[in-house]
Amino acid sequence: MTALSTMQIPGFRGDVIAPDHDGYDDARAVWNGTVDRRPRLIARCSGTADVAAAVRFARDRDLEIAVRSGGHNVAGTAVCDDGIVIDLSAMRAVTVDPVERTARVQGGALWADVDHETQRHGLATTGGTVSHTGVGGLTLGGGLGWLMRKHGLTVDNLVEAEVVTAEGDIIRPSANDHPDLFWALRGGGGNFGVVSSFRFTLHPLGPTVMAGPVFWAAEDTTDVLRFYREFVTDAPDELGNVIRLGTIPPWPAVSEELHFQPAIAVASCYAGPVEDGERAVRALRQFGTPLVDLVGPTLYVDHQSSIDDTVPHGRHYYWKATDLTGMSDEVIDIVAEHAYGATSPTSYAAIFHMGGAVARAPRDATAYPSRDAEHNIIIDAGWLPDQDNTVRASETAWAREFLAALQPHRAGVYVNFLDSDDDTSRVREAYGDDIYRRLAEVKAKYDPENVFHNNKNIQPSTPAQ
Repeated sequence: MTALSTMQIPGFRGDVIAPDHDGYDDARAVWNGTVDRRPRLIARCSGTADVAAAVRFARDRDLEIAVRSGGHNVAGTAVCDDGIVIDLSAMRAVTVDPVERTARVQGGALWADVDHETQRHGLATTGGTVSHTGVGGLTLGGGLGWLMRKHGLTVDNLVEAEVVTAEGDIIRPSANDHPDLFWALRGGGGNFGVVSSFRFTLHPLGPTVMAGPVFWAAEDTTDVLRFYREFVTDAPDELGNVIRLGTIPPWPAVSEELHFQPAIAVASCYAGPVEDGERAVRALRQFGTPLVDLVGPTLYVDHQSSIDDTVPHGRHYYWKATDLTGMSDEVIDIVAEHAYGATSPTSYAAIFHMGGAVARAPRDATAYPSRDAEHNIIIDAGWLPDQDNTVRASETAWAREFLAALQPHRAGVYVNFLDSDDDTSRVREAYGDDIYRRLAEVKAKYDPENVFHNNKNIQPSTPAQ
């Protein structure tokens, strides 16, 4: 039998990277540096036909399959051991139709690629808060971002997808074609096939927006959170906010003596005229005694990439997360008590303000389940690759204990924030029984053998179920 490392994939025109290839280690590396898996082959696709050829090749040889778009998922599901990685990272084209206000985006694109092309036309759609995040993974799990309160989640802006099924067929689900699969793709993750391209609705935005963070000292956390709770009660949909609790990044615009000082930040992005945004954030900027105020008119593309260097590729990461029932005094006290307990200056927690268009979307329109959540919190432990296991143990313990303290206030979880092994049991929690059951039925129709299981996996239903 011919070794896979020397075998050609029939009908494949992209690059086939085997362990003896000079670029193998770079090709198998993903964003989270803790992930160290060794696939037998990496099939770097040049287009949808290559994706279909790679799926058929893998199926014919009963190979484990992983699918890589941006490679940004913390669990490292984009790469597998002793199987084939269907790698879309060379497929990054973005084509904008400014008249129809839509964009066709290939499955390996990053959000920086989308923003670069759409902002040339003064348009945007809801993307991630880090520009080197992959479009594919973020979209399929739901898609939180600065614009979600005004324009909905990323999945709310998806109008069509091109999908390679487990049989190697190419289909284009939409509201009118394969509507069951189109529903499942919008929140159900990568369970149903390889999405080789997306088509999104775009909205007028920018190029300049009112955006940026305000930092206060860590000891002000309780007061800031209580003020924030009232501040966002009547906030306009245009105002997107994310709270960050950790240390102040060593940005050039920040005085050196404040670098890595424990602090709470509220970052904003106003999806509307700059002058309206200035009024919307005025009370926030005037509260208390800020250490740093970096809010101001800025290019949307610059704001989208402003925290990229705080979560670089190759650093080691471990996440815990939950949706929150609300921002009660008890929740605020728990957050203030635990947020600064990490020993690594690269660890932090972030709280996303939901509501607005996210909450108003029809509950049965997509598979995204958490329409009623007011806030979502992610506890992001991070440490450097050369730090020893003592640091890793300390940071992961901090994240687990923080989540455990929030147990009475949990209300589901965002599937894109689930980590690896110890979060596997939380997939059903992410969706709830009714949505999970419906997703399992779609899985049984399009992937009954669970070929695509290197993901936040949904088991295909059986007649008995």
